[in-house]
Amino acid sequence: MPTLPDFRLETFFSRWEFTARHHLTASDAQTMTVAELLELADDDGRERWQSLTLGYAQTYGLPELREAIAATYRRVDAADVLCFAGAQEGLHLAMQALLEPGDHAVVITPNYQSAETVPLSICDVTGVALRPDDRWRLDLDELRAVLRPNTRLVSVNFPNNPTGAVPDEATWRELVSLCDERGIRLFSDEVYRGLERDRPSLPQAADLSERALSLNVMSKAYGLPGLRVGWIACRDRAVLDRLERAKHYWSICNAAPSEVLALIALRARDAILARNRALVTDNIALVDDFVAHFAGLFEWTPPEGGCVAFPRYLGEDGVEAMCANLVEQTGVLLLPASVFSSELTTTPTDRFRIGVGRRDTDLALNVWTRWLC
Repeated sequence: MPTLPDFRLETFFSRWEFTARHHLTASDAQTMTVAELLELADDDGRERWQSLTLGYAQTYGLPELREAIAATYRRVDAADVLCFAGAQEGLHLAMQALLEPGDHAVVITPNYQSAETVPLSICDVTGVALRPDDRWRLDLDELRAVLRPNTRLVSVNFPNNPTGAVPDEATWRELVSLCDERGIRLFSDEVYRGLERDRPSLPQAADLSERALSLNVMSKAYGLPGLRVGWIACRDRAVLDRLERAKHYWSICNAAPSEVLALIALRARDAILARNRALVTDNIALVDDFVAHFAGLFEWTPPEGGCVAFPRYLGEDGVEAMCANLVEQTGVLLLPASVFSSELTTTPTDRFRIGVGRRDTDLALNVWTRWLC
């Protein structure tokens, strides 16, 4: 097992996530209690929960859960779905299964750190930065220029964490076609799909390509990270078989209660996602007002999808000091730019991540406003 660097985000959260009074940088939408989720259950889901036995579950995942996941795609069957203990396990094992020393991978930045550091522990990796001066646009010409004969994988995350960027559909389809034409695997982290604003969701990579992998999870758009249920959809079943064998060395199987609750949530997905989109919309309006009030201190691009954004801080003290002083003095938690620094590209140093998917955002912004005044 290669030695991986310190996971900056998780280390930062270990210090502050459960002690700060106002979690204003949360990457997930508002969660719910088990009782609230069970109120959304159909008769079958309620019976499954009440009669559940606590034995081992199937490595691939509960068959009915895989069917519910497949129903969120257009061209994916239940047999094309492999469940994992969260998205992190799926991401890690996919990089291990798809990449070897001597290969080359391409990763967009900024990103969730393991999307960069796990492939870097295996092979040569090139970063392609989203353009902050152009609403975090993905430049396909730049990506095309860094491809090599030994490029095996392109890893993307849309809607993007931490910027909230979503490419237009034409660019997205061109990226999928480019990877297929070159025989490159597209690894598409789609964990915020369903929280787009004023635009339809992009077609999922696994629907557009038989070779592509689509990663998703109950944690982000659904707001149910405590379930620890994620999945990879891929129509190349030989790839899923390799991932299943890798999973035997990790979680072996998911927790049976979590899979039943995930099934209930997926069957109620329209209601859950509609609630969470409404929260995001309301909170974006609040942050818009906050940024307008402090126009000399902040600039931001509201997220096109997902529930996080990456504003600029223009204060003379710098974003690192601002975030540190804010949480220490008021309990309002933000993630500074250093958490999202990259070994592959030059990343902005004046940014911070803000979350817009939780209730009580107004309370946190009011505390922050009083601190600034």
